[in-house]
Parts: sequence; C-alpha cells; structure tokens
Amino acid sequence: MSKQERSYSPGWRRFSALLLQPLLHILIKQKMQGRENIPREGGVILAPNHLSYADWGTVALFSYEAGRYPTFLIKSPVFGVKGIGPFLHKVGQLPVYRNRGDAALVLREAGRAILAGETVVVYAEGTASRDPDLWPMKARTGVARLALRTGAPVIPVAMWGAQDVLPYGTSRPHLWPRKTIRLAAGPPVDLSAFQGLPLTATNLRNATAVVMADVTALLAGLRRETPPAVPYDPDAAGKASISRTGRSGSPVPAGAGPQAGPDGGTQAGAGQTSDGADAREDPAEGPDAEARPT
Repeated sequence: MSKQERSYSPGWRRFSALLLQPLLHILIKQKMQGRENIPREGGVILAPNHLSYADWGTVALFSYEAGRYPTFLIKSPVFGVKGIGPFLHKVGQLPVYRNRGDAALVLREAGRAILAGETVVVYAEGTASRDPDLWPMKARTGVARLALRTGAPVIPVAMWGAQDVLPYGTSRPHLWPRKTIRLAAGPPVDLSAFQGLPLTATNLRNATAVVMADVTALLAGLRRETPPAVPYDPDAAGKASISRTGRSGSPVPAGAGPQAGPDGGTQAGAGQTSDGADAREDPAEGPDAEARPT
C-alpha cells in the first residue's frame, strides 16, 4: 500500500503499540487462546461479543500479538474528544455516525480497509449486550454484509471478564484486585452457503446468525455454561416494556400485555437502547443501515 493510500500513520501505530501493550498487560490479567486462527496477512474481520467498553483493550492486544494491528469502528463522538480524536484518526480507526443519512459510509470505509489488507474489528451486536446474563444478543448485519462483499474471513471471538473491569453503564474501572479476562478465537466462520446470493435482509440476517452462533459457542466454552436457545432481542424487550406500561407511562394491569424484559437498558423508548442508538429499523434497511458495529 502506498503512502497516499494509507489512512493511518505507521509511526503513530508503532507508538500506540509501544505505549499500550505493556500497560494493558500491567492492568489486566489476560488468558487468550486461538490466536493461530487469525490469518497473518490479508484482510480479515474479527467479530467479538460485546460486554463492556473495556472490551477493546483485550481484543486489541489479542489482535496485535497475533501480528495484526486492529482497526475498530468507534462511535463518532469519541473522535471529537480533544487529544483522543486526532490520535484515533492517526492510527486509522473509523468513526461510526449514528442517526445520520451517511451512517452506512463507515461500512464502505471498513470494506476498503479490509480489501487493503487490514484487520477490522466489528462488534456485531452494535453495543454492549443487554442480555440479563450477558450472552450475545440479537446482532446487526454489518459483519455479514462486510464479509460477503469483501470475501474476507470472519474470525469469531468470545471474551469473558471485561464486565468485571468496567460494568456497562459505569465510568469507573475496577482495576484492583487485578481482574482476569479470558478470550478465545475460533476458525473462520463458514459462510459458503451465502456466497453469490443477493444481499437481501433475510440472507444477511441468516448469515449474521451463523456468525453469532459461533461466537456464542466459544463463549459457552469459556463460561462452561449452556447459552439460551434464542438470543435476547432488545428491540422486542423495549416494545414489551412499552406495551406493559402504556404510552403514558402508567402501569397496565397484569395480563393486559406482554411481560417486560428484565433489561432496563432497552426501556429508554421504543426501539431505543440506553446509549441512544436507534434500533427501530432493520439493520439491512434504512439510511442508518448496519452502521452500529460499536
């Protein structure tokens, strides 16, 4: 790749690795397996489950120590933070604009990065899991769209323990005593059944389900527990909450509507997650399509 084609500074990437790699080893105990499943060259997609805003450190370290510098899709407001935003641009991270007509542009940029040989990390769930037991929830289709458009392998990644470092919804990390985060990567997801098919909403959802099934199986191995038969659906839980309380917010008599889901994070409004991400549209449709990978 020529200097003009690069969307990042190799020098800044080296600097970030020299700074962050030892720091992350000091702060968190990490047990990793499956690093051999990440190709050493060529474009690749890493598809981890999402537990906490502390996830990125372990995924970044795992990817880097497998010989691949990771490119994350990060919420655009972070790029506006003084000092942090310019740094993210220099190391080639990609901003996700939510609730805007050009939101899907990030997938085009991610696709270009993959075709240029980059390692792109896509949190298919779109935000930290709202499942009450922290299993992977129903995912958005960006990861499948990227994989089927580029032909890049998707490496499923599961982690457990990041929620103990920084529980979702909190801002103060729990670093002492040192926590252990476990991570496992599997072989590339078999998406051969979808190659050559049109990228319809149904095909994208089905391909996404295959990716998430592999991620969930890896997580079940880490947790040594049995996952739910059906992934948690935050959109359905939000609608159930609205049905139960009524539009005015007044309680509806028991039995008058579906039971609310146990996760308060989806009760900010119909189809709204607590971080403000609009989840009403199918991710394969609408202007804000699949641009929710983080």
